[in-house]
Formats: sequence, structure tokens, C-alpha cells
Amino acid sequence: MKVTVCELPAEMSDLSDAWDQLLAHTHRHKPDVVLLPEMPFFTWLAAAKKVDPARWTKAVEAHDRWQQRFADLGGTTVLGSRPIVVRGKRLNEGFVWESGKCRGVHQKYYLPDEAGFWEATWYQRGKNEFAVAESDAGPVGFLICTEVWFGQHARDYGRQGAGLIATPRATEWASRDKWLAGGRAAAVVAGAFGLSSNRSGTDATGLRWGGCGWVIGPDGDVIATTSEGSPFATVEIDLLQAERAKKTYPRYVAD
Repeated sequence: MKVTVCELPAEMSDLSDAWDQLLAHTHRHKPDVVLLPEMPFFTWLAAAKKVDPARWTKAVEAHDRWQQRFADLGGTTVLGSRPIVVRGKRLNEGFVWESGKCRGVHQKYYLPDEAGFWEATWYQRGKNEFAVAESDAGPVGFLICTEVWFGQHARDYGRQGAGLIATPRATEWASRDKWLAGGRAAAVVAGAFGLSSNRSGTDATGLRWGGCGWVIGPDGDVIATTSEGSPFATVEIDLLQAERAKKTYPRYVAD
């Protein structure tokens, strides 16, 4: 199986060109799975502490429009997260897109609330549910950004048979090494391949985003990362490696 991770620009004016480059990359490499960053198709709303529901609505609409372009990526499974509204609640939803249909499969539960990342102010916690999502690529466990630090869920995903841990992110430049360490730990705990994609570049607020999408093996080996100069990475993985890893240390150790 081939998987693609990426970094997409935080400035929306640069997004169309970057998307065209991603299309060219996927047409050349023909991945089975493409992971997108956290809510990538609108300005990062949680940069401002003051909530503007109208801007959230615009973000939902923008993601709906961009979703119509996913078919251009080819016959792939597309993973990512998007803003939604459910019964008046604003939520950050992990999704699986396949064959023209988008399914919400997980709602972000752990929300930071600090300068630049006023997420708990902007939207609500989803359900405290961490169940694998079935896909053409097999069972996928979602740990959206901050959720990667709650390792008990990575362990649960591994026990549910997840071959992939999907971590769409919106994280800054200064913390990129820390996030890579967190991704490696989650992959090891789950005995699964860790995939992550992130925003990149400097946005209008002056925040420099971290980029550094990754593909990590079930024993924590960093197989590939992205950078500003190489914003897309496609590698071939063997899910049997994840299956075997689940029977080895530390995965087999009883709670």
C-alpha cells in the first residue's frame, strides 16, 4: 500500500497552487491513501480568542467546496478533519472520503485553549469515542492533533486492529520536534503506521506553522517526513508489519 502525507500552506491565497502540486504528485505516485492536515481549507480560526460563528459557517462551506475536488486525487482514500455543525454544536470532525462519499468517523475530544489555539473557545468537544474507522485501507484510528498526547487511545486503537494512526495537525514551527516524538510514541504504542499532515508557512497573524508531515513505522522508525522544500511524501508500507508488531513488546504487555 502507498500512503501520502503532506504540508499545505496556512495562507489561503497559496492553497490553489499547492493543491495543483499535490495533484501532480498523486498522479505520479498513485497512492492508496492521502492524509490532509487539520481543517486545512480555511484560515486558522482559533488564532483569535473572540468567536465569530459566521466565520465558522464560512469555514464549513469552504471545506464542503474543496471536498468536491477530492476525486481529482484519483482512486484514493482521503483522510483529514473538517469543521462541522451538529445540532447547533461546532465540532472538528475526522473523516474518511472514498468513492465520492465523505463519512464523519471521529470528533476531536481533547481541545487546547491558549494563545493562537483557542480551540475549546471556538468549538465544542465531540463524543469521547475512539473507535477505529473502517476504510478501503483497513482499520484507521484518528488522533487529531492534541489527541496524539493521550496514549491510552493509541493503545486502544492497536487492540482494535488499526494498521494506520491518522494525525491531521495544525501545529507551530517551534514545537515540531516535540510533535514528531509524540507521533513516534503513538505508533509504537499502537503497533501501527503513524501518518500526519500539517499546515506550513507563515500566516497573516505572523504564526509560523510547523509542517513536518510524517510516516512512522510501528516500532517508531521515521520512514519519511515533509519539509517546505518537499511538501509531499509518498512511501510504500506493508500492513502485515503492523499486524506482527501488535504481538511484540510493548503491545502484548497486559494493563
